[in-house]
Amino acid sequence: MTPRQAHRQPRCQRGAALLLLVAVLGLGAASLLIGAFGRNTGEAERQQRTLATLAQARDALLGFAAANGRLPRPAASALDGRERPADCAGDAECSGFLPWVALGVDGVDAWGKLLRYSVTPEMARAPIVSFSAVANRVVLTRDGRGAFAFVAGQDQCDVSAQCLPAVLFSQGKNHYGTAASGVPQINTARGNIDEAANDGASRRFINRPATELATPPGGAFDDMLTWITLPTLYQRMRAARNLP
Repeated sequence: MTPRQAHRQPRCQRGAALLLLVAVLGLGAASLLIGAFGRNTGEAERQQRTLATLAQARDALLGFAAANGRLPRPAASALDGRERPADCAGDAECSGFLPWVALGVDGVDAWGKLLRYSVTPEMARAPIVSFSAVANRVVLTRDGRGAFAFVAGQDQCDVSAQCLPAVLFSQGKNHYGTAASGVPQINTARGNIDEAANDGASRRFINRPATELATPPGGAFDDMLTWITLPTLYQRMRAARNLP
C-alpha cells in the first residue's frame, strides 16, 4: 500500500499547483478587467460632472442676462475670471474663456481645463434691441459622409433667420485646452481638425460624437458643447422685465 500512496501524492501536488496557477491567472485577469472598468467608470463620471458644470454655467449666463439686460463678455484672461472691461470690437474679442467670477460658478471642467465661451457682440451690450439685434453663433456637425450640416443656426444669420446668442464648451480630456493655471495643453494628436477649429473659432463651432480614432472625418474629437437659443434668452429676460 505504501508504494501506491507514494505515487499518488505527487499527482495530488501537481493538481494543487495547477489549480493555484489557474487561480492566480484568474485573479490577474480579473484585476485587469476591474482596472479597465474602473478607468471607464472614472471617465464617465468626469464626463457627467463636466456636463453638469456646463449646465450650471448656461443657467448662470441666463441669470446674468436677466439681471443685467445682456450676456457677459468673456473672461479678462485665463487667470482673471471677471468679464473683459471693454465692449467687444468684433466676434474674436467676444470669444475666450467663461467669466466664472462674474457668474459665480466653477470655471473649469472635470479635467481641470477652463471652459470656453463665445457670445454674439450685440448680445453682450445693453440694452439688447430685440427687434433688430442679430445672434450670429452657429453649431455644425458632420453627416454620415463627413460633410458639415447645421445643428443650430444657418449659413446666413439675420433678423428673420436668427442663429445663436452664445456657445460654451469644454475641450474634453485630450488634445487642446488651457489649464486653470493658464498653461495651454499641447495638442499631441494629428488630423483632429474639428478640435483645432473649435480652439480658434469665434463664430462657427463643431459638435459631434466623441472618438479617439483619427480616421473619421475631422479626426479625434472629445469637445463637449452646449448653447443658448435666442427664444430661451429673450424669455428669461422678458420674465425679469429686462428686455426693451
